[in-house]
Amino acid sequence: MAKKVLIDTDPGIDDTMAILTAFNSPELEIVGLTTVFGNSVIENCTANALRLVELARRPDVPVASGAGRPMVVDAELIAAPVHGEDGMGNTHLPAPQGQPVGMSAAEFIVKTVLENPGEITLAPLGPLTNIALALMLEPKIAGLVKEVVLMGGAATVPGNISPVAEANIFHDAHAAERVFGADWPVVMVGLDVTTRVMMTPAFFDSIFKADTPYTRLLQKMLPVYQGFHHDFYGMNGSVHTHDPSTITYLLRPDFFQTEEWPVHVETSGRCAGFTIADRARQWGDRRPARVCVGVDAVAELGLLHERLTRY
Repeated sequence: MAKKVLIDTDPGIDDTMAILTAFNSPELEIVGLTTVFGNSVIENCTANALRLVELARRPDVPVASGAGRPMVVDAELIAAPVHGEDGMGNTHLPAPQGQPVGMSAAEFIVKTVLENPGEITLAPLGPLTNIALALMLEPKIAGLVKEVVLMGGAATVPGNISPVAEANIFHDAHAAERVFGADWPVVMVGLDVTTRVMMTPAFFDSIFKADTPYTRLLQKMLPVYQGFHHDFYGMNGSVHTHDPSTITYLLRPDFFQTEEWPVHVETSGRCAGFTIADRARQWGDRRPARVCVGVDAVAELGLLHERLTRY
């Protein structure tokens, strides 16, 4: 039986790869996309989610537009240098034909969870604002969600937007602290594993040979993302595998090594967004998250290659 997954997303080039992988995976039933600011402004992220639903020929998948700013502080950075002004590598695609549903992302999350108790996996790929707002709107969803598998955080490695903070957590640290502090199962797919999986130019060239609508879109989008990785990391055309790793975990958790640690999030100062793993349980009895600390990179890349070349 397919796993019911609600993807919260800020598309986003790596979000696009993750969402297309999910649509190409019969093990997953995508019950909706909810959008949040992050890789671009919320208007672009929502339009991009609608475009992906249409590209995947999945008009049955609803899109709900969500938060355009963090819960408490103003958004400091939008990732235009990483993902392009439009969030999709400056491809400037035609406007989508569809429209988002007539409720907010938080309302859609609550409604979906209440209608499917114990069945919904939340898969946030961006800032955790919508997830925290849904918790505030209806706290009892914490006991009804199957699990939260999120891309974000850095427990044992440096950050990527500050010396200590990963970008998704940094963009709304207050929301992240609420999500990690809630009494529900959380899996953190963070920089500890996503920076260990490199999509190389040879990997992409092999994917592009499939010549599908999916791979043609990726081929147009990727130069901006590759350019950022080269300028910032000196990676010569390779990129880290961030959001797609979340979908990989949903499909094959056995590819990952995990530790169970309570995670706290610093919400202010120069360390805002720091995800602190309380290994010795010194800060109280917060429910431990399952923190990914190792990954079989070869196996993950093989799976992603197989799914991204389907259409």
